Amino acid sequence: MAQDGAEHEGKAERVAALARAVGAGGVLVAAHHNIAWLTGGRGNRVDSSREIGSARLLITADGGRFVLANAIEMPRLLDEVLSGYGYEPIEYSWTDDQADPARALTVARGLTHSDTIAADWPLPGTAPAETALMRTRTHLTPAEVERYRALGRDVAGAVTRLCHNLAPGDDERHIARSAAEAVANVGARAIVTLVGSDERLRRYRHPVPTAARWRHIVMTAVCAERDGLVVSMSRIVADRAAAADIAGGTRAAAGVFDALLAASRDHHGASALYHTAAAAYRDAGFRGEEQRHHQGGAIAYRAREWIAHPASQETVHPTQAFAWNPTITGTKIEDTALLINGRVEIVTATPDWPSLPLPSFDDLHAADVWRLP
Repeated sequence: MAQDGAEHEGKAERVAALARAVGAGGVLVAAHHNIAWLTGGRGNRVDSSREIGSARLLITADGGRFVLANAIEMPRLLDEVLSGYGYEPIEYSWTDDQADPARALTVARGLTHSDTIAADWPLPGTAPAETALMRTRTHLTPAEVERYRALGRDVAGAVTRLCHNLAPGDDERHIARSAAEAVANVGARAIVTLVGSDERLRRYRHPVPTAARWRHIVMTAVCAERDGLVVSMSRIVADRAAAADIAGGTRAAAGVFDALLAASRDHHGASALYHTAAAAYRDAGFRGEEQRHHQGGAIAYRAREWIAHPASQETVHPTQAFAWNPTITGTKIEDTALLINGRVEIVTATPDWPSLPLPSFDDLHAADVWRLP
């Protein structure tokens, strides 16, 4: 889904302003998540094993726009990825590209007449730009908010339909493959898929799926990306005995989730949010659980843009997305929410799933455990 021209114009100006703020002649952008953000979800991937894609976009401090790429990629980039966005092509042979890893930097300096260029990947000779870009791309536009709502609805529906059909004896790898397929069927891509069952769920906070077949309880956790944006969610299915065993922990985790959502307010700091979680665990009788796993944080074009941490310097914006994931041994609450001018909404909510009320909100709930008959 492509953004309209006005959204792209606004984002390009944000990058140009960033260049001016750091005294750079321009910013080189090549990371997949930043290209997706800048272009409204258009892709920069050919080789998904690499953090950096095929295009290097240069936005200069005075607003100039250039696409730097080799002759293999340039026709497709102009026809499909950047069509209508007014980027001037700077093309070179693929042999030159291979022979000179810093070619993009050399070209950028020539175009801007500046020795100072910022970049979103660790390119020697450039100033780092990724943190500043993260801080601007987490300010969601109205169009991004609508894309987020649609993505959350579609992914949540796909994952919960899968979980409704899980049965003891399914192996974790099969569940993970099915989850990835379910997400793909709504046009998204699973970038994280965790499946943990029985003792593995109790032992590991990040249970990468194995050949284990679940007997009493299983958790499926997914981070899914579409149009560059990412949602994150977890769901647990259990028999009645296993569900009863974790019921107290699940309610406590929901209380932490509630506290974090309630504290996700404009200008609140990530450090304060970490301490909010710690206090909520303590008050629920689970002191120190925040030390066993991170609690989540801001989400947008990466699975977590920043994490609530005692030393973090990040702050909450008035229009931002969050994925909080409080965990207590054997259980977890995780969903993606939007903060829109003081109002919180959970975009991955699933009305047909058991839920726990969130005391700080009249209309929001946390996902409870799905109990088998």
